[in-house]
Amino acid sequence: MATPQRRPERFLAYSTAGTQRDLARDAREQPWWDEHAAFIDGLVAEGFIQLGGPLDEEGGGFLVVMAQNEVEARERLQHDPWYAHDILALVWVKRWRIFIDTWEATSGA
Repeated sequence: MATPQRRPERFLAYSTAGTQRDLARDAREQPWWDEHAAFIDGLVAEGFIQLGGPLDEEGGGFLVVMAQNEVEARERLQHDPWYAHDILALVWVKRWRIFIDTWEATSGA
């Protein structure tokens, strides 16, 4: 009998600006934007990325992702064209257990 797969857990992924990031330009004006956006949209459609966005002043960003473990999260993200072309640099991925969640109540969803 097959071992049941664990339920995915939530992880935070933090990235900083890579060496090729132009901090004078908006995220959508960076090289490889269309490829990056398509890659991210695919992960959102799969349910892997739950929430994310840029840190405008420093050129990095945060993603909230669902994965079995940190290794899976890193492996899925490493194919982002922005990491490959050093627009972003992945700094860390950490498991995040939420104890407080008032998002739905306050977001009007």
